[in-house]
Amino acid sequence: MHVIESDNRYSELPQEKAAAPKKEEDDTFNIAMRFVTHVIHRHKPYGGAPGGPAFPGQAQDPLYGYFAAVAGQDGQIDADELQRCLTQSGIAGAYKPFNLETCRLMISMLDRDMSGTLGFSEFKELWAVVNGWKQHFVSFDNDRSGTVDRQELEKALMNMGFRLSPQAVTAITRRYSTRGKITFDDYIACCVKLRALTECFRRRDASQQGFVNFQYDDFIQCVMSV
Repeated sequence: MHVIESDNRYSELPQEKAAAPKKEEDDTFNIAMRFVTHVIHRHKPYGGAPGGPAFPGQAQDPLYGYFAAVAGQDGQIDADELQRCLTQSGIAGAYKPFNLETCRLMISMLDRDMSGTLGFSEFKELWAVVNGWKQHFVSFDNDRSGTVDRQELEKALMNMGFRLSPQAVTAITRRYSTRGKITFDDYIACCVKLRALTECFRRRDASQQGFVNFQYDDFIQCVMSV
């Protein structure tokens, strides 16, 4: 048995306000941020797993056209189709489109039936989540370089509700940065993995105190499924 412990020293760090998003993106940003705030207050021991709610509606939704253009007859999309769908939707904006590995991570984050695909409602949830993370990235890219450094990453993660030690932030920076700079694509991959692992931990933390007992095989399944 392995005991994974979350350090409560980081559970009461002050929150900073993210810079206001562009007016035309307010609705999606606010939806994602309301969910983030809910999770922050509910799971203080080790922070939140930011995300957004699922959305109803299909044909009348502007995103449905992008989804339907790549989805198969079963109404599902895999990682390759998700990559095309996100690129066509323009969510990356001026940043480099998401690579295939990042899209695989995105699917694993929301693939509740372990099918390796996403339906439209899951795609809408993903789109809202990624758009919220994009606003955080823009807000904390203070020098407008199109990248964030370790200090900017730490502020962004804290603002989203994650409670991480300086050592953990350093480890994340080393994993996702190139010469100390994290691109938008790698930033999203980092957020996806943090959310998925936090949710995996939270589901096993019955008392919500930041302590979990993992069997080895369960631990491997949790980590390797992300």
